[in-house]
Amino acid sequence: MASLTIKGIPDELLDDLRRSAEANRRSINSEVLLRLERSVGRASIDPEEFLSRVRARRARMELPPLTDEFLAEARAEGRL
Repeated sequence: MASLTIKGIPDELLDDLRRSAEANRRSINSEVLLRLERSVGRASIDPEEFLSRVRARRARMELPPLTDEFLAEARAEGRL
């Protein structure tokens, strides 16, 4: 995989990137890569592939399904 060095980044821009990366729980490198992908337009998402990844992640997390009954119970217990 290739590397890229960027010189002359204004301090304010770097501070903004740091804040954004921290807020999104990413490294600065990951934040910059994500923003580059979005600006170049390479990040088109296949809905079926996306849903497949979401379902796989959800299965690993072992979360209960979000049914109307589950949400009503959570509200009643003050969790929502």
